Amino acid sequence: METPGRPGGSRAGPMEEPGGAEQRWLRAARAFVRETLCPAGPGGGGAEQLADSVLRCLRSTWGGRSGELPLGYSFISISDLQCQQRTPCCSHMTWSTSDFKKWAHQGEVILPKQSVLPRTHLILIGYLTDGRRQEGKEKLMDGNLYVQDTTGSIPCELLHFESEWLELLFLFPSWAYIPQTSQGSAGYVEILADPVPVDPRPERVVDTIPIFYPATAAQLLSTRVPCQKRAKLNVAGELARLSTLLCIHHKTFFFLFLKCFASAACIPVLVQKPPQLAWHHMLQLGHGYVLTALCVSSLKASGHKVFVTSFSSCLLPYCAEQVKEQPLEIAWQGGAIQPVSPESTVQLPLELTDEKLPVPAKESKILSYMGIITRVLNAKAGLYELDNKICLCLAYQHLLNSARGLRPGACVELRDIHLLQKPLASFPFVVVLGACLHSIVLLKGFSRLSTFHQPVASSGNLYMQLLFRYNLGLPLYLWLVSLLEMLEQRFCCFIGRRRLFIRSVPQGPGVAEKFLVPILNAVVPSKAQVRDVHREILAEMHHCPLQQYQPLEPPCQAPPLSLLRSVAEQRSKEAFNPSQLLSPLEAQHMGTQELNRRLAWSYDTFSAESFQPRMVLMGMLRASCSSGSLQLRDKSASIPCVISRRDGSPFADTALIGSLLQVETYQLVVEQFLQSDFPSWEQLWTLEHVRGRETRLYVQFCFEDVQILHTPEVQVQEGPTSSDNPPLGKKDVCSSKVELGSPEAKLPKLEGTSPRAGSEEGCDRGQSSARGTNCVSRLFLVTQKEGLMSRNYLPAAEGDGEEQELQLSFQATILWMDKPQLWGHPRETGNLPELEQSSNQREDSEAQQRVLLLFMGRSLRWFPFLHPGGLYRLIAPQCLDFGVFEQPCLSPLQGRLLNQLGCPSCLIVSATWHLQHETWISCLAQPQVIPESERAEMEQKVFSIPELLSNSFTGSLVSFCGEIVERALCASPGNEKLSAPCSTRPQKGTLLPWDHSVKLSVSAAPSSPVVLDVYIAAAYLQHLWGLLPGAKILFQNLQRKISRFHNVYCTYIASSCISILALPPTCLLLSSNPAGIASKSPAATSPSLVFLSNLLLQPHSLSQSQILCHLSCVLALSLQWICSVCNSIFREGRCSRHSPPCPSHTGVSQASAKILVEDGTGEALVLCKNQQVAAVLGLSPVEWKAVQSNVQRRGSIFIQHGGASARPGCVEEPQDLVTCYLKSLCRSRAICRPILLTFSLDRKSSKIPQPDSLQPRRFLCGEMEFVSRVGARLSLTCLNIQEADPKVLCGLSSKRIKTSIGHSA
Repeated sequence: METPGRPGGSRAGPMEEPGGAEQRWLRAARAFVRETLCPAGPGGGGAEQLADSVLRCLRSTWGGRSGELPLGYSFISISDLQCQQRTPCCSHMTWSTSDFKKWAHQGEVILPKQSVLPRTHLILIGYLTDGRRQEGKEKLMDGNLYVQDTTGSIPCELLHFESEWLELLFLFPSWAYIPQTSQGSAGYVEILADPVPVDPRPERVVDTIPIFYPATAAQLLSTRVPCQKRAKLNVAGELARLSTLLCIHHKTFFFLFLKCFASAACIPVLVQKPPQLAWHHMLQLGHGYVLTALCVSSLKASGHKVFVTSFSSCLLPYCAEQVKEQPLEIAWQGGAIQPVSPESTVQLPLELTDEKLPVPAKESKILSYMGIITRVLNAKAGLYELDNKICLCLAYQHLLNSARGLRPGACVELRDIHLLQKPLASFPFVVVLGACLHSIVLLKGFSRLSTFHQPVASSGNLYMQLLFRYNLGLPLYLWLVSLLEMLEQRFCCFIGRRRLFIRSVPQGPGVAEKFLVPILNAVVPSKAQVRDVHREILAEMHHCPLQQYQPLEPPCQAPPLSLLRSVAEQRSKEAFNPSQLLSPLEAQHMGTQELNRRLAWSYDTFSAESFQPRMVLMGMLRASCSSGSLQLRDKSASIPCVISRRDGSPFADTALIGSLLQVETYQLVVEQFLQSDFPSWEQLWTLEHVRGRETRLYVQFCFEDVQILHTPEVQVQEGPTSSDNPPLGKKDVCSSKVELGSPEAKLPKLEGTSPRAGSEEGCDRGQSSARGTNCVSRLFLVTQKEGLMSRNYLPAAEGDGEEQELQLSFQATILWMDKPQLWGHPRETGNLPELEQSSNQREDSEAQQRVLLLFMGRSLRWFPFLHPGGLYRLIAPQCLDFGVFEQPCLSPLQGRLLNQLGCPSCLIVSATWHLQHETWISCLAQPQVIPESERAEMEQKVFSIPELLSNSFTGSLVSFCGEIVERALCASPGNEKLSAPCSTRPQKGTLLPWDHSVKLSVSAAPSSPVVLDVYIAAAYLQHLWGLLPGAKILFQNLQRKISRFHNVYCTYIASSCISILALPPTCLLLSSNPAGIASKSPAATSPSLVFLSNLLLQPHSLSQSQILCHLSCVLALSLQWICSVCNSIFREGRCSRHSPPCPSHTGVSQASAKILVEDGTGEALVLCKNQQVAAVLGLSPVEWKAVQSNVQRRGSIFIQHGGASARPGCVEEPQDLVTCYLKSLCRSRAICRPILLTFSLDRKSSKIPQPDSLQPRRFLCGEMEFVSRVGARLSLTCLNIQEADPKVLCGLSSKRIKTSIGHSA
């Protein structure tokens, strides 16, 4: 027969001398009892007597009749159990090995992937108490049970408890210790078997008790008895229902309901006296009980009458032989029965006041269920998984025992539970069981698995606080939980202190609360409604927040950035349709090369409302060391971002790096780079010609639309204190930024960050390595900044003919404002000590000199913050060397750069240095601290677009500001193909062919007709963001050029740079439009109405306009079909090129016409193309299609008006039916009519004539011929032709005449 427990038990009899091992064990046992149990035991008896009782109990429990001692077991105190035991364990002193294996196997069957509790050989002895035995502190009787000795106490959970067990010393033969998940937090004990009392319990002697049954006692709740005659009653009945323990406003209580044995009559009893809260563990449903010394009272909040226990009340098991029923008259004692009116009231803070959702449309079902907890979904939110398929929500009940016992593998019984089906579409469970205050949750069996305890604390629990504050329904609460879990998963690794993020703290709301409260205020109705706890527990007609519900459409979502990227890219990919990117009227006349080039770069834009539900953008603001761009980042991914300010100033707030931002108004841009070989526009409806597609995603938003949810803690360094001059300070209007004076102000170290802090993308986290140490700083003014590009600053090694690898970098020309300063002790500084000297002192000193700063490697992160006109502080942490900013770093290549820029020295910015933005030069209270020469130079650097278009302008490198009105891809001009270094053509990361360029049409102001073209080579585009129509851009150091046709344009070169001053309005962004014409641009709005004579006076000030004119005649007409590949004549379905033969079978129709128009002030030659030719000829779409079809058979038709200059090299074709028809149509009087012409100046056909240039012209009047000198004809390009209604024509003419008279006056 197998010996129970661990081998090694002693068989020594009472008279036998014990062995050495047993003697040592007995000495240890007596010492343990003396040290841990004696002071806490009841008075009398002494330590030796108590030790004898403990040993006697152990012998009887372990060895039975043999009297053996468990020598293989050791004693453990409460404090040692809490401090030393870090993992779950169990102890079964009376079990054999086979018993334990069988018990463990049953646990493994429930959850095969979980391990069972490991067995330890520890003896646990202590007092069972409800908190009243605590010495030296306030007695805490909160309804929980504890095991206690002199070293401490630990909470415990029992499946069976009797009132006689309180304050008695027990041996616990089977128990399990379950620590908490968080390290350093004590756990609790699960009592797996009934404890064994150390001393025999005295038998209770109960006299006959006079009682009332619930059917009789219920009558007292509907009557009123005078207070002086009211008696305390004893009530006996069967326990029908037991509420959970509630604690509201620091008062703990519960309700129980006694039912009559013979009828359905039931009475409520309120238990709120602290010594009686332990009854909650004794009461078992279906058992009979006797409650003594009850009195009738009325709840003040709701008026419900209930029985209330008094301090002398007792809870006794019901025994029919020990009770005697009394008549009701004894309770009244002769008092008159009066109507119900509350006399004595119990003031319970049972109102959870706050708002509630509108009445839902579905009714939940109420049922009973028993199941196994298979997973803890979210302990703080009260969510558990039952039987791998059902979600259990206990959030609407107060779990005052911190959910002890609710571990995977535990068995629970649910009574009067609410069943809700699919309350939230995004929730993974179809069936959700919700427990309200009327429901009963019973723990029927402890888990046998080795899992930790995940405690539920009501204090500081944001889930519960928001649930009860807003009285949320279950669908909205489940959405709230999923949102909080998502935020915790995304940002806790950055913010570090989890409690600050997920819990409310006395110092203020946490990050999650800042985010959620405004959303809940908008979603939950403003009219407050009270959650009536009395009604929920006591009323016969049940009413609770779980009774009715309606499936929720979430108001918003905040998914991980990786999911946002994939969703946006997928939606852009699904919506991609090349046939919709170009207008069919334009595409059908494009050749293959131009067609595919126009499709190579397109974009889609999404706002928060583009997603359902609305997408809220959240991320940590970071500065990338690899790309030199700002980024929003979470644990899953990062997204580049462009930030602007509504006042037009660049974003430069370095103090916000490391902050958590929330943005609800933004523009998510997905740029698509397409590689295709479409033969013609007819194949655009199929994607088989798409050879490759790449995307680039970024987000842009205004800083004023940002809500800062979290800012990293900073430690501000003190500035120098040697100067006694009064501070100059800064203007208040420009000091909206956080005034910080240390390296930690920009990029503080974050607690709990991931171990990848040293990686490229996380290089801005090592900011606070110098926290609390000295550092050297120097103030400087940025005068010029160049853009990001790959450069080679390092000299080649001697004898090495190979080129050094290019490195991404940028450079800035700065002006030191003073000598280096030492910063040390922490204090906040709001002034700039370096500016406290007089301007004369500063100019005469060597402190102010030009320096070229070189940024590369990790220092690229400062690129988005550095802007001309800004005052910055360069900080070298952990440094006491004042010459750290004067170390020479010259190479021959750098020496040539310095000579070009006029700088005496250059400085490579170290990766460990930090940058802090202080203010702008325009915000200084006394701007004279900046040298006058520098101020004058910086003010003259930014020109207006009309100035750049003027013939008198002579500058080469220019800076200007404007709004992008059109964006298009084009082939690089012949003289611009080599503007980017040849080595950059195969540069990694270039998304467009190197020979492509982006043409930006930039307007001086919204809807202004003055437009300047800017060309940017494809090699530079990978580092430029936000080049969208409608965006206001500051272009710096662009090269101004004049074409051979006298057209002024600018090109982006290596020293150029751009800054986004204002984002395009959402209404201006046309999704997936590669041409990108803004809706308010001159190309999309009604241009101004002018005279032809005005164009000679101001040719550069107008990009496009309208004239009311008369179409005099058609001078030349050309209709042809060309090959889409080689541009040869396409005739009868094939290309006409023979040497070498062209395999193309696709032709493109093209038409052009040159017409003569006049408006009474001058004449102009207008070039019309394609559909405009049909408008000139007055042909309908059907007629125009028939003409093109006839032209296709012969390939081309050229018609020339006599005496006019026709297209060079064009000879009229032999006469045929179509040619005769078109020639007669061109010479018909029906063509000569008034039209409204929208045009632009044609600068490429001939030089623009000067206002005083007159040419001789012949005029015929009958047989008379006249010769007169008249102004030269302008060359215009037609943009649109409209038929002019005579009435409208008269009105516009009158308006134009009045405008002209007004201008002349």
